[in-house]
Amino acid sequence: MTHPIPGFWCECWTDSPSCTERPALLASIETYSAPQAGRWIAVALRTLVSGLEPAAAAEAWDWLHEGRTTTIKALHSGEPCTVSINSHGTQVTWTARPVLLLPLAHRQNTNLPHCAWIFRPTTAD
Repeated sequence: MTHPIPGFWCECWTDSPSCTERPALLASIETYSAPQAGRWIAVALRTLVSGLEPAAAAEAWDWLHEGRTTTIKALHSGEPCTVSINSHGTQVTWTARPVLLLPLAHRQNTNLPHCAWIFRPTTAD
């Protein structure tokens, strides 16, 4: 029997008033530790920071230098966390929350059912 593993579910959403669409999910990931969840948000923020308005960039750097530690401590305590940045009329929000993850069955070629090989690509000579 497979037992749940404590972990964290992380998402990145964007919302822009100039779009007629509802907020859009940009990315999601599961992590097995609070530092991994914080690192995922930090990498995304560092990637965006150069394109942000000055005030938003300052907020991002503040979170990267000080807020990240607070976020990781909160996740360790079982609290969900949110980090939001508003720039150029767009809001980007990262969320991380504790969850129980169900491990997937390990798949190897020998364990796949025969029907999985019906559409296997053939090699050209």
